[in-house]
Amino acid sequence: MLTKLTSLSVSFKEMATLYVSPHPDDFRSLLALIAAEFGLSSRPNIVTEDPPASLNARSRPALVLGTGEDCSVLSGTSAVSWYLAYQGKRTGIDVKQQSQVWQWLSFADNELIPVSCAVVFPLMGVIGVDKKVQQSSHAELMRVLKVLDQALEPRTFLVGESITLADMAVATAVLLPFKYALEPSDRETLTNVTRWFTTCINQPQFMKVLGQITLCEKMVPVTLKTNVAENTSAAADSNGSTANGPPKTEAQLRKEAKKKEKMEKFQQKKEMEAKKKTQPVKEKKAKPEKKELGVITYSVPTPAGDKKDVVSPLPDSYSPQYVEAAWYSWWEKQGFFKPEYGRKSISEPNPRGIFMMCIPPPNVTGSLHLGHALTNAIQDCLTRWHRMRGETSLWNPGCDHAGIATQVVVEKKLMRERGMSRHELGRENFIQEVWKWKNEKGDRIYHQLKKLGSSLDWDRACFTMDSKLSYAVQEAFIRMHDEGVIYRSKRLVNWSCTLNSAISDIEVDKKELTGRTLLPVPGYKEKVEFGVLVSFAYKVDGSDEEVIVATTRIETMLGDTAVAVHPADPRYQHLKGKMVLHPFCDRKMPIVFDDFVDMNFGTGAVKITPAHDHNDYEVGERHNLTFINILDENGLLINVPPPFLGMKRFEARKAVLQSLKDRGLFKEIKDNPMVVPVCSRSKDIVEPLLKPQWYVNCTDMGKQAADAVRDGSLKIIPDHHLKTWFNWMDNIRDWCISRQLWWGHRIPAYFVTVSDPSVKPGEDMDGHYWVSGRSEEEAREKAAKRFNVSVDKITLRQDEDVLDTWFSSGIFPFSIFGWPNETQDLNVFYPGTLLETGHDILFFWVARMVMMGLKLTGKLPFKEVYLHAVVRDAHGRKMSKSLGNVIDPLDVITGISLEGLHAQLTDSNLDPLEVEKAKQGQKSDYPNGIPECGTDALRFALCAYTSQGRDINLDVNRILGYRHFCNKLWNAVKFAMKTLGDNFVPLEKAQLSGEESVSDRWILSRLSAAVGLCDAGFKAYDFPGITTAIYNFWLYELCDVYLESVKPVFSKAEEDSTSQRQALVCRQTLYTCLEVGLRLLSPLMPFVTEELYQRLPRRQPQRDPPSICVTSYPDTEEFCWHSEEVDRDMEFIMTVVKTIRSLRADYNLTKTRADCYLQCIDSATASLVQKYSLQIQTLSYSQAIIPLTANQPVPEGCAVAIASDRCTVNLMLKGLIDVEKEVAKLMTKKGDLEKQMEKLRENMAKSDYKEKVPVKVQEQDAEKLRQSQTELEKVKEAMDNFRKMM
Repeated sequence: MLTKLTSLSVSFKEMATLYVSPHPDDFRSLLALIAAEFGLSSRPNIVTEDPPASLNARSRPALVLGTGEDCSVLSGTSAVSWYLAYQGKRTGIDVKQQSQVWQWLSFADNELIPVSCAVVFPLMGVIGVDKKVQQSSHAELMRVLKVLDQALEPRTFLVGESITLADMAVATAVLLPFKYALEPSDRETLTNVTRWFTTCINQPQFMKVLGQITLCEKMVPVTLKTNVAENTSAAADSNGSTANGPPKTEAQLRKEAKKKEKMEKFQQKKEMEAKKKTQPVKEKKAKPEKKELGVITYSVPTPAGDKKDVVSPLPDSYSPQYVEAAWYSWWEKQGFFKPEYGRKSISEPNPRGIFMMCIPPPNVTGSLHLGHALTNAIQDCLTRWHRMRGETSLWNPGCDHAGIATQVVVEKKLMRERGMSRHELGRENFIQEVWKWKNEKGDRIYHQLKKLGSSLDWDRACFTMDSKLSYAVQEAFIRMHDEGVIYRSKRLVNWSCTLNSAISDIEVDKKELTGRTLLPVPGYKEKVEFGVLVSFAYKVDGSDEEVIVATTRIETMLGDTAVAVHPADPRYQHLKGKMVLHPFCDRKMPIVFDDFVDMNFGTGAVKITPAHDHNDYEVGERHNLTFINILDENGLLINVPPPFLGMKRFEARKAVLQSLKDRGLFKEIKDNPMVVPVCSRSKDIVEPLLKPQWYVNCTDMGKQAADAVRDGSLKIIPDHHLKTWFNWMDNIRDWCISRQLWWGHRIPAYFVTVSDPSVKPGEDMDGHYWVSGRSEEEAREKAAKRFNVSVDKITLRQDEDVLDTWFSSGIFPFSIFGWPNETQDLNVFYPGTLLETGHDILFFWVARMVMMGLKLTGKLPFKEVYLHAVVRDAHGRKMSKSLGNVIDPLDVITGISLEGLHAQLTDSNLDPLEVEKAKQGQKSDYPNGIPECGTDALRFALCAYTSQGRDINLDVNRILGYRHFCNKLWNAVKFAMKTLGDNFVPLEKAQLSGEESVSDRWILSRLSAAVGLCDAGFKAYDFPGITTAIYNFWLYELCDVYLESVKPVFSKAEEDSTSQRQALVCRQTLYTCLEVGLRLLSPLMPFVTEELYQRLPRRQPQRDPPSICVTSYPDTEEFCWHSEEVDRDMEFIMTVVKTIRSLRADYNLTKTRADCYLQCIDSATASLVQKYSLQIQTLSYSQAIIPLTANQPVPEGCAVAIASDRCTVNLMLKGLIDVEKEVAKLMTKKGDLEKQMEKLRENMAKSDYKEKVPVKVQEQDAEKLRQSQTELEKVKEAMDNFRKMM
């Protein structure tokens, strides 16, 4: 079917008509309409009538492609929606994903839609109401939705990272239950499904079809509005014709008769309900409302740095505000984050080793975004893990002076408050203003890092402009300059006219345009045109010929010094040695022949502006062309003839174009897709400009950095980044380190003027006339020695420029420890262990640290580099203020309303149009704002997302799921502590007593497995592996199974000495699980684990560490109780338990306990069932568990289900259910099965079946037939059993 659908080539540009039902709740038609919205830009024509009989369309929705006899007709929901979604590339990006989409379509059709209809149709009056049937249908719906909930737990969408047809189909299948049947209490148990459904219906495409969906508050009968199409239908006269339409067909009349019959029944039902309302009603006892997770605050007065009160009872439920209060200041005051903690000296050898990592220094101007939060969550987890392993651990904080960003902030503040520019204030005074701002505002990001729980050693915090680091920067420059690695040269740089400075590549945003676009440019009242290609002609000197060239920057033609063509282009061979004439001056320009020209693009002739284009610069170098700079630092035209002289660059753009038209040289202007370089700081258009600057020769350093990775000295994880690393390092270009700013490290280089006639004056770009020095005196002595004159003949002028911020960042791993001075910290902590950061700054920062570390210290700055993915929003889009998807992690921690999010946009620098667009984005993604999730849930979610890929599509709503996990954890520990009792004393060491029950052995096996998975996960940087192991242990193993299975042990604890002993062993096991489980979780969720750990009794109160963050991390040597046999046995037992629970749900045995006979294939299985009988009884809510061997008879009156090939479940129903009704249900099922089998057999019996049908499909058909046969036998057997009860 896939092939047939995707091969249909009719596009919507031809005639396409979609026939859909007018009913507002027809989910099949709604699916087709939504799929059409996700399709291409042109939509099919929508018709809310039955398709003409001539089309032979079986049902609505139906899609007619084309017209007349050649049209193609698709009918049925799956076929129509697949075709429509395929047009919009929403059916999966590859074969695997397409297969997954089909599976979800099948799930919607076969699992969800039948049970959704069974629940909702009685409410809508479509079918009669039977309360028992409705209850069992509701239970079945919840069971199916819980399957969906589990599938959605680790993901935002069902297939891939964006909405596909799978989401559309499943969302429309559950649309009616969400509107009419799933009450708030139901939705609370389906957190992942509700999150996903809300995300789907708030997409613009869904909203266009569905409008605003109101979720069900209470399940009550629905009064549907009569729709326009039905009114028209009702107006038909008795002849079956409408007032102005043709007579109706027999089929249409039959359909209307049925509809009328249904409507009459519906009216009768309404009348009955109205009568009931008039009768007195017995008062029902009101059920207590389920409370939402509330906000509980910590109110015990605790001075900063003092330990939090852990004597008062724990609040009833988890609240982040309560849990996160007071701990951080205590951790900090106790010195837990310092490498000195617990040892006399950091120089003291530690057999467990040293772990050192420096923070990627955030900008002093910055505030946290989710990218920072991800970086810090990962780094803190790793640091806490190493610390708990007993290693001497240091995570060193620091902040970057952020040259351009900080200067811009302070300049704006100065203009706003005092109406002054920095030039009016003067350099020294301006720098004082910046320091003043830094001292007032600059530590904001440190407070935010503390809020995230980051265990940094704040006593070692560094700022890149501190005297210690500034001295290191100066020393690095002088050493590299003296060696000739840093040199002076005049080359093209990225120039921002607004900032009056060169900027680095990372500060240039590449704005993609599809064609003519008007963009705002600072300093211009009107927007400037980009995305067009202007063609004009140069006249050939001495002839009537002309050469046509094209450009996107027409103003740069004023700086043209040549025209280039390809050496093999036959059109221009006769022009070798010829010149073209510049129309606005007497410049003659050579026609040069160069391989870089693409002769198939345009006319094959290219204008060359060597001083203002990177490619042209290289052509100019190769052909020794003249370099004419036509722009000054402010973007005004220089070195050009009047009337262009002194014009602003983009005003000159219009003037040049008009002048070319006036001279008859203009040819055409057309749209041209292009990339415009925009300064990320000033939003100005970046200009390539020739400037004398300082450069670092990176050739040898780049080779060393590449070789370090090739020979294994430096490891980059994950290794798919190696290709990028080698590509950059092997093709590295020299690095421009000059910045025309005032804030930053002023370059310690001096231009030399010699007052001696024997020494000719030097030029700025001549490196021979530049010296560097730690002071002016040192520089003067160097200059005197170089030019062989006395010191008094030397005059020096220090370079006004400052160094690129990345220069100081490049030496950060050793400058923070006092380099070049030999300090204790430098000897102990350099080189570091690990560098962890985002892959987007692999070149800008990581490569430069490696190069400068090797160059200046002879050592690699770290042994490993772990690169995490870049955070994107739930739809895979880059975080952008204009999209409204930039989220402050503190808003996720504390929660924020939609209005609060909107207010942040209003306070930003976005223009009004962008603000409105961003608000729409926020409304779509966070219709109810962002709920309070807490730090622990945010950290856990970020780590859970960190697969070793390139991007993370972060759905903020999913973080709330981990807040619920914290609550589950909270309740589990509270329950367990109550179970342990006030007088419980844990053993001094976690060990087996030999008296453990099967449940104890199993949970200790699972605990040991979790310890092993966490250990392996941290070593391999597999954070999702760690979070999954911990989550599964706490939620699915400890809470869902162990705590439930041991309740009888504690309830019978006082019956006799054996029971007492068993309960004691059980308590020790439970304590071990809690204590070890919290330690496993501590690096990821430091606050809630500390809060709960402090409430537990200690194994050795006098010797145990005071905090969980300095307690040892569990290891596989101590927790070595993992048993595959025990796990296997329990897995089988849980299959039996789930089968019993499923049977109970099928027969709606919510409170009634039934006897359960487990027929086992052999005595070994029967023995295993007997061994676990108490666990099975407890977990399946059974009355009694009776194991039977294969030859032992099963009592009459049981419902049957197969748990596995080893065990069949027989649930005693006699006297518990309505037998006649169950037989009727089974009769229906029997009929359905027989029809399915008959159809299968017919297909398989066809003569060409074996030749035409693929072998895999034949195998699947045979398996379906076998399964149906087995199921039919079970149905017959169940019917026989029920009949025996009658």
